[in-house]
Amino acid sequence: MLTTVSTEAAQTGGRAVAKGRLKQSVCRWCYSKIPAPEFFKAVADMGLTAVDLLTEKEWPIVRDYGLICSMGSGFGGSIADGLNVKANHEKIIAGLKRGIPIAAANKVPNLITFFGNRRGMGDAEAAANCVEALNQVKGVAEEHGVNVCVELLNSKVDHKDYQGDHSAFGIGIVKAVGSPRVKLLYDIYHMQIMEGDVIRTIRENHDAFAHFHTGGVPGRHELDDTQELNWRTIAGAIADTGYQGYFAHEFVPVGDPLTSLRQAVVLCDV
Repeated sequence: MLTTVSTEAAQTGGRAVAKGRLKQSVCRWCYSKIPAPEFFKAVADMGLTAVDLLTEKEWPIVRDYGLICSMGSGFGGSIADGLNVKANHEKIIAGLKRGIPIAAANKVPNLITFFGNRRGMGDAEAAANCVEALNQVKGVAEEHGVNVCVELLNSKVDHKDYQGDHSAFGIGIVKAVGSPRVKLLYDIYHMQIMEGDVIRTIRENHDAFAHFHTGGVPGRHELDDTQELNWRTIAGAIADTGYQGYFAHEFVPVGDPLTSLRQAVVLCDV
């Protein structure tokens, strides 16, 4: 049975965060139709402290609203052309090495990168190539205190042929790299599609996860009774691990966008 929260905070304006054991964030791209100043102000008024997946030029803008970027983008290659192919390494490594000090200076705790599409490559070869590349950036990441986060994505619905489509693949790579600054972006929407068993996976492997994304399954819409996950229980399970990173909403609202975001924030405020 899905858990919903119906409170005054979920329906009205003002601050939506009350407990705040999880640091919630929100992905800008899902709300691109809302002008940036209006969106950033609304996010800050809800009590959120960060916005996810912003490029370098946007980082100073959110600071004007008392926010940070919780996951920086634009330095780590693309979903299709990622760490699994050696020919991509030079560009990705150079991008991350350039971006990490800039992120640190702007108080951006994480930079995103990707495993890449298979294109017929076996997992063992791909994993070795990913480890090789990440070993070349971990020192810079450790020096500046910025997490390099490789995202887990589904290959069933949204990203056909993506190699990092199961948590075990990514966890093995993170363990092989052995750095406190090389972790996974565990996207709950994507991993629910591919393998389910979300809470057990988080409890048993939370040290490998530096960031989380939400999204209702199926459809990647609101975290409500139209989909199959119990988000309040998931949020509580993450908080119970002692997790100190960001829990970022990445669903595409079908209802009023800011009302849907507020409801999700209240639901996950554990």
